[in-house]
Amino acid sequence: MATFCLQSLGCEASTIHTVNYSNHTAYKRWKGRKTPASEIADLWTGLKEASLDDFDMLLSGYCPSADIVAEVGVIARELRARRAAAATSEKTFFWVLDPVMGDNGKLYVAEDTVPAFRGLVGEADLILPNQFEAELLSGVAVRDLRSMGEAMEKLHREFGVPHVVITSVRLPATEEGMKMTVIGSTATSDRQPRMFRVTISAFPVFFSGTGDMFAALMVSRFREAAGEAGVLGREHWMSDDGVQATELPLARAAEKVLASMHAVLRDTAEEYARVARGLEVQAGVGEDQRHLRLTRAAEVRVVRNVEWLRQPPDVGDFKAMPVVIGGDE
Repeated sequence: MATFCLQSLGCEASTIHTVNYSNHTAYKRWKGRKTPASEIADLWTGLKEASLDDFDMLLSGYCPSADIVAEVGVIARELRARRAAAATSEKTFFWVLDPVMGDNGKLYVAEDTVPAFRGLVGEADLILPNQFEAELLSGVAVRDLRSMGEAMEKLHREFGVPHVVITSVRLPATEEGMKMTVIGSTATSDRQPRMFRVTISAFPVFFSGTGDMFAALMVSRFREAAGEAGVLGREHWMSDDGVQATELPLARAAEKVLASMHAVLRDTAEEYARVARGLEVQAGVGEDQRHLRLTRAAEVRVVRNVEWLRQPPDVGDFKAMPVVIGGDE
């Protein structure tokens, strides 16, 4: 998913897989294995020996164990050092880290992965946790906008993360029926949050791969927005303190990303509903086969809708709004 999205938006990308599975795990059956950390190191060495390590960005995602998290950190440090020493005016290196650990209160990585990520996120430029992962990283239980602000401030101030986008946010103060909110922030020079939110419709379908899709699209769109704002040459692509939250390059990127994703997921949800209706009237389909067919129907229809990645539709419907934390929050 991530590689396709990056390449569709014109990014040259090399991929090291942290798992090699026949299919995603929502099917409840798969073949393959998690990639050992030693093999990830070997693959990275192979890229270096072939002089294929001249990257100015890194996107890292699912790391099922602490030793893989550590190996990703090694790769990121080497890339940053290589870029800084390069004989070019373009010396900035940007690392987007998606600290995939779990969701809805449940871990789906080894427990030692959590402290490993907590020790690493401060080296990244942009992190993309969901609400549960933001709680794990910050140690703040997010129950309302005020506690969200506390978690965001801790990630900026104590961990030193310049940019944060928290996905899959569901709060009493932001919920409106089948809605989901994304809350982002770029720190000021004194590490204070500048928070914005974008609210989108949620669909009653379990999609697999949307986190990878969001992360990959953010890589491309944030780079694009940072270039338009003239901050690509700055360390961490930081904006001046006078830039308001909703005018941040990060906010501009999130708007386009969510517009693309909403269109693709809406089309996927319609296909899922069509298949589900057919199964309701089809006799003799067992529960196991029904699950497999519905899971396949929920496969994100990203390839056939690639133009929506390149030209996000209805971006004006996904405008970033300021996050205002009132006294009663």
